[in-house]
Amino acid sequence: MGSGSISGNILVTGAAGQLGRSLLKTAPSFPDLRLIFPNEKQADILDRNAITALVRQNDIRGLINCAAYTAVDLAEDEPETAYLINATGPAILAGICREQNIPLIHFSTDYVFDGKATEPYTEDSPANPAGVYGKTKLAGEQVLRASGCDAMVVRTSWLYSEYGNNFVLTMLRLAREGKRLRVVNDQRGTPTYATDLARAALQILSKGFTGYNTLHFSALGDTTWYGFAEEIFRQAGIKADLSPVDTAGYPVKAPRPAYSIMSMDKARSMGLPLRHWQDALGECLSNIEL
Repeated sequence: MGSGSISGNILVTGAAGQLGRSLLKTAPSFPDLRLIFPNEKQADILDRNAITALVRQNDIRGLINCAAYTAVDLAEDEPETAYLINATGPAILAGICREQNIPLIHFSTDYVFDGKATEPYTEDSPANPAGVYGKTKLAGEQVLRASGCDAMVVRTSWLYSEYGNNFVLTMLRLAREGKRLRVVNDQRGTPTYATDLARAALQILSKGFTGYNTLHFSALGDTTWYGFAEEIFRQAGIKADLSPVDTAGYPVKAPRPAYSIMSMDKARSMGLPLRHWQDALGECLSNIEL
């Protein structure tokens, strides 16, 4: 695979999720990339034959894998399923990409870190996931690294959009229902708008890359989940019954990183579009019928 720019047909797996839908929305800005969005039955990442057939029949020049098991707490009870989707599936895709000599973009998470840092994680910071979800995502990174295919693993954090199930839509729904909201105020990270991540992925793919690469991509700035909720309601003009709580006061099955801010130095050096999380949130809210 040369490091020159990529054009032509790009296969998107996991197209129905919020990132896949954000890619669909963003694709017209990249006319040289013709994104193909098969449904889940057509593009089951655990079905090597089906994916290989799609790649060959459509003259695929690159693959973006948005398929992921992201139910963080449920993963503690369903480790086998989480490993299948987050590690076995990517291994199958990587094998196909290596055989067909096409680059693969795959998404990972801040959950590969234990959250004990006090300064932003770089791409070279040691991974040490605490829960099953983070362990399965790290396993996915490791199979790609070992595969020999040209892969770009993009770690992101606190992903939200106008689509699917995410923190922004949940907060808006619960506030409209008049629910009392207790949101943790001692976990720091960076909300990332899926449209920004989609734009970055397409820019990376169009420029081309070789070998195995890891990249951190989120918005700029950081906050807590409580601060995020506060800003959602402030920008949306909604008065919500919102109060902060510490992690100990909000027990969940899977451990969360207390600190998951990632360094954007590499993303900045690559010329990727970066903006403050509050600005990105404003664009997302403008696309939601409040």
